[in-house]
Amino acid sequence: MSSIDRSQEVGVTRSYEIRTYGCQMNVHDSERLAGLLEDAGYVRAPEGSDGDADVVVFNTCAVRENADNRLYGNLGHLAPKKAKRPGMQIAVGGCLAQKDRDTIVKKAPWVDVVFGTHNIGKLPVLLERARVQQEAQVEIAESLEAFPSTLPTRRESAYAAWVSISVGCNNTCTFCIVPALRGKEKDRRPGDILAEVEALVAEGVSEITLLGQNVNAYGSDIGDREAFSKLLRACGKIDGLERVRFTSPHPRDFTDDVIAAMAETPNVMPQLHMPLQSGSDAVLKAMRRSYRQERYLGIIEKVRAAIPDAAITTDIIVGFPGETEEDFEQTLHVVREARFAQAFTFQYSKRPGTPAAEMDGQVPKEVVQARYERLVALQEEISWAENKKQVGRTLELMVAEGEGRKDDATHRLSGRAPDNRLVHFTKPDQEVRPGDVVTVEVTYAAPHHLLAEGPVLDVRRTRAGDAWEKRNAAEAAKPTGVMLGLPKIGVPEPLPAAANSGCGCD
Repeated sequence: MSSIDRSQEVGVTRSYEIRTYGCQMNVHDSERLAGLLEDAGYVRAPEGSDGDADVVVFNTCAVRENADNRLYGNLGHLAPKKAKRPGMQIAVGGCLAQKDRDTIVKKAPWVDVVFGTHNIGKLPVLLERARVQQEAQVEIAESLEAFPSTLPTRRESAYAAWVSISVGCNNTCTFCIVPALRGKEKDRRPGDILAEVEALVAEGVSEITLLGQNVNAYGSDIGDREAFSKLLRACGKIDGLERVRFTSPHPRDFTDDVIAAMAETPNVMPQLHMPLQSGSDAVLKAMRRSYRQERYLGIIEKVRAAIPDAAITTDIIVGFPGETEEDFEQTLHVVREARFAQAFTFQYSKRPGTPAAEMDGQVPKEVVQARYERLVALQEEISWAENKKQVGRTLELMVAEGEGRKDDATHRLSGRAPDNRLVHFTKPDQEVRPGDVVTVEVTYAAPHHLLAEGPVLDVRRTRAGDAWEKRNAAEAAKPTGVMLGLPKIGVPEPLPAAANSGCGCD
């Protein structure tokens, strides 16, 4: 490090950039990392900084096969930038950091900090320690130090929020490395969860998504098998909370009381993400999935009976070791029977440290690719057919921010229907803000979105829209270059209690 380290200049505010890979758990963890850094005096770098921030944090995923290569490629891209900028720091956290530990610093010695999934609250102090001691800091906790929701959070949305109800996973799926990296399931107290939801609603949030690696197993750690359904019903009693979602459940723990709670709680949305992984009983057994095809389709049938308009999505792995053509045909059979609104499809990815990586019968790449293309083609056909059924329906949309890439060119806005389908709609004459609710009629369906090309039927301004407007005004008013101080030493004080899907592997 250099004697002209910018972090030591009086009046200089250090900027940060966070790059997030993987599941919604990682996205929410990145919100916490941003909150920690801003609480420690950093400011967010402008969009498109591309490594020009004073601190660049990688929040990594270890699920896909190319995760390692992608990380080291990005770190290599930053190495010359760091060499030219004394005081710049690079940190690597998340599942890949938990897995690789010292390997990261050996392969990329210009990295300053490596931290794991259990100690994200240590990032500011580790950055400061690396700066003072002028050497890399690697700190990987083996178990959760404090539930992450006690940490400061800079939420990406003013109107919708993630709320973690548990961390970790008790399953032993043979293809998944996540339980080894995030540990056994640890549940939050229901009162703490509801206090956080109430506090978010008081700030203007109108939609929350309950998060867990295996979200509907909630209660196993606290000894209540119906804790998740009770939590859904309790969310239904929170005044001002318009939409409740959750991800990702596991078929093993998807019980009738959860279906009843979904159907009977008005603000729980008619949407379900239910990972399938394979339609073959033989493959499910090899995966150590505790359900079989009949059980899975039975759950889908019960959900559709209780919630006829539910949009059901899933995760599917193609080419698991030992998968035969007959096994794959069973997956296609379930896809045809279940008629998913959408499927997140993955080619099997061998991950060191998982039992599946050592299994016989690894399927040739060209066979996996061909099966994958057949599955995608079938699901595209079904998704389009299911979306066409929405044409002519009148829907209430929560206006979204940044979900329509072509909105500016097409003079449209975008929003999410109750079942989470994405709808692009004609921009009305009156002002509409993210978080507001509009009523539209669907006029056209594509496989992955709907269009409402007629006039907007109604606009309802909401507290969530007010919160978005207030937040944007505050962001615009923030001064630049103001001294906020160096990062504070130590873990921040906990906040008061009131304050796809998992990784494609649930």
